Amino acid sequence: MSFTEEELAYLRSQPLARIATVGPDGQPDVAPVGFEFDGAFFYVGGIDPAKTRKFRNVATGNDQVALVIDDLVAVEPWTPRFLRVYGTAELIERAGRFGTAPYMRITPTVSWSWNLEARGFGDDKDEFVPLRTVHQR
Repeated sequence: MSFTEEELAYLRSQPLARIATVGPDGQPDVAPVGFEFDGAFFYVGGIDPAKTRKFRNVATGNDQVALVIDDLVAVEPWTPRFLRVYGTAELIERAGRFGTAPYMRITPTVSWSWNLEARGFGDDKDEFVPLRTVHQR
């Protein structure tokens, strides 16, 4: 299964994400990143990405990553929304947002989206259930 039309529209509307990787010592690390999505893979690059902890973590063989794309539509009423992706990462060379350079290519394995329609958070909390998707290649 792949991303829904609503999820794809949300991904196209958001320029920033947070990526979590794991270091060789088991220490998790989270960093804000720009990302690209081509319909199958997420790509994370940057300025001299090989020097970043997230790239070094993947280069040492810790290929499990989590990517969170989220925003806060309003404070009153409280209106958060997100799309979270678990996946595997590999380091590749490609032409992308940061030119031809090293990028982290993330293959989604499981994703969750929540409140992408941007409903205000009220008293009926039972309505807010994430949509879980298992992605198979």
